[in-house]
Amino acid sequence: MPSFVYEEALKQSTAYFNNDDFAAKVFLDKYALRDFEGNLLESTPDQMFERIATELARVESKKFKDPLTKEQILDYLDHFKRIVPQGSLLFGIGNSYQYTSLSNCYVVESPEDSYSGICRADHDLLQISKRRGGVGLDISHLRPNGASTSNAARTSTGILTFAERFSNSIREVGQAGRRGALMVTLSIHHPEILEFAKVKKDMQKVTGANLSIRLSDEFLEAVQSGKTYQQRWPVDSRDPKITREVDAQEVWKEIVECAHSFAEPGLLFWDTIIKESPSDCYSDFGFRTTSTNPCSELPLCPYDSCRLLLMNLFGYVVDPFTKQATFDFEAFTEDAKVSQRLMDDVIDLELESIDRILDKIKSDPENEKLKQGELELWEKIRSACERGRRTGTGITALGDVIAAMGFKYGSPRSIQLADDIYRTLKLACYRSSVDMAKELGPFPVWDAKLEKNNSFLLRIKQEDPDLYKDMMTHGRRNIALLTTAPAGSVSILTQTSSGIEPVFELEYTRRKKINPNDKKSRVDFVDQNGDQWQNFSVSHSKVDLWREATGKEDVKESPWNNCCAADLDWKSRVKLQADITKHVDHSISSTINLPASATVEQVAEIYEQAWKLGCKGITVYREGCRTGVLIKNGDSEEYRELEKIEKSVAP
Repeated sequence: MPSFVYEEALKQSTAYFNNDDFAAKVFLDKYALRDFEGNLLESTPDQMFERIATELARVESKKFKDPLTKEQILDYLDHFKRIVPQGSLLFGIGNSYQYTSLSNCYVVESPEDSYSGICRADHDLLQISKRRGGVGLDISHLRPNGASTSNAARTSTGILTFAERFSNSIREVGQAGRRGALMVTLSIHHPEILEFAKVKKDMQKVTGANLSIRLSDEFLEAVQSGKTYQQRWPVDSRDPKITREVDAQEVWKEIVECAHSFAEPGLLFWDTIIKESPSDCYSDFGFRTTSTNPCSELPLCPYDSCRLLLMNLFGYVVDPFTKQATFDFEAFTEDAKVSQRLMDDVIDLELESIDRILDKIKSDPENEKLKQGELELWEKIRSACERGRRTGTGITALGDVIAAMGFKYGSPRSIQLADDIYRTLKLACYRSSVDMAKELGPFPVWDAKLEKNNSFLLRIKQEDPDLYKDMMTHGRRNIALLTTAPAGSVSILTQTSSGIEPVFELEYTRRKKINPNDKKSRVDFVDQNGDQWQNFSVSHSKVDLWREATGKEDVKESPWNNCCAADLDWKSRVKLQADITKHVDHSISSTINLPASATVEQVAEIYEQAWKLGCKGITVYREGCRTGVLIKNGDSEEYRELEKIEKSVAP
């Protein structure tokens, strides 16, 4: 296979993306195939799609009576316009040079309350991260600081010690220009919850992990009523060893102030997540959700993982930015069915990938006893994948679709459009999964009796009774199907807004973490952790399309005016997320951007409203409260600081 000089490949890739050098560089640096020596073997996404379609068509030919051909699959993938594999799929499918999983996200078993349990969790997250996966784990089982132990220390040092340990491990394996990704969650009932919530006030602490709190209805109802709630350990015990009654509003106030000050912790409405989860119907089979992936869109059980694929919604807008603009729901429905089918094909490719990893571990010269832990880890991951066949079908470009239809993001018409799109996606993907179950059989542990009271599935019964009847008769191919990931890097390739997010700004600065040893990269920014970044000036690509369609030049006349991320009324933003959440069986990753002037009281109100409306989680980011990847140009304090840094490093 011929290789490409980087500069030559960059030139070809930039032409592919219509002179968008940032998209070209993201493709080459993150997804283009390389050999064992790091030589580029792909110079444009067309070659990547050829690699991916070849593998998907191979699986199709072995599975279905009427398989999709390679040419048909290439048509769906062409130029990222319709169906778009995400992250690990772009990198890993057909990649014989790497022993990597195709899953983007994993959750590992919560560490047992022992050093052996902690070391095992540390081992697992390291082994997954080296295979390119993001990891989540919950640490609620660990005893609080000061609790007695039976070892030489006599008392525990508490959860923060071990959160820092896991964070350092991820930073260790995430070197050379890539970020390891970790989520650490903790129950609101743990006695050290406030120490956990406040740990990132010190910007040098737990720098390798995102932190989220699992909130219970018990706690939130106590906040509303002004009562106390119970902190306890063990948190799930009916007879806990440690208990204390605490003012719920005081705890709530501290958490909200932390989120206002530095955008963490994120909040997970845990009872809603569990109640709405089809996979939690199978808790007795090992599918009880314990934590989420690093971006929170995938609540998962221990050792389960998820592959991600999305649909570029902009590809279904007919006559965008005109008075005649429509959304082609018929084409979208048919393509959504294909997306879910391809997602199921990816599971078969993932099982092959895990088998390659297992064979690689077995053949390694390492001591057999040392290899045993890694083998057991991947065998557990393989089992969860095979028994549940979990998928992560989602979307991107909702913000641009709303603009292309002539609506303002957050308006009643935009919320209704989003609701219609997500309902269509849900019903089409579930229909596809049920049809595959008819032909191929359901996921191995499927049992209709276990699902009869699930609130998410009962909504499908109301919306499409025939689909629900078929599902209860034949099952479905996948234990859970849907999500909405951030789609940050992939939306650079689709050249659209990201996920369900509104456009951040029509012009802004975006940072890309770099490998400091890469001579082709320029260091523009060094953050408080010593990580190095390159800055790219970004102009939203769909603005030119709007100008062509309307003949207008002034963006103040565009549908994005006063509808970028920090401009929006948070109430409509939360309502949009809540309305579409009821169509997603996993969850949604999304951030509500707030101006620097937003108050603590406003942040509290956002969280409370999100819980009441049925969101599964919520994250806020107040402008300038911490270093960000997206930087608003203009008069913001962070942008002025960025200008100083750029001038200081300019040649």
